[in-house]
Amino acid sequence: MSIIINKTKTDEKTVFAIEGKLDTTNSAQLQDELIAAFDETKHLELDFAKIAYVSSTGLRVLLLGEKTAKKKEAEMTIINVSSEVMEIFDLTGFSDILNIV
Repeated sequence: MSIIINKTKTDEKTVFAIEGKLDTTNSAQLQDELIAAFDETKHLELDFAKIAYVSSTGLRVLLLGEKTAKKKEAEMTIINVSSEVMEIFDLTGFSDILNIV
């Protein structure tokens, strides 16, 4: 099952509203989109309002996104995280690595 990434771009930032489960079957899709986005923006916001689950593969992609942002002197922010997904971030220590608001 693929994820849906609805993109909105303004002068200041790009927002990816993502829907579905971020897992092995679709993480490569998000990875490609993240890397491409940092060629065009200095601030990427990932709206997780409709993300129900993040697997270890999904976490790896988010870590790659964070590293790419730092390398390009940009910023990646994750917003609207559900309590279930936040628990995954907390248990894995990713809540300390990622910029989650």
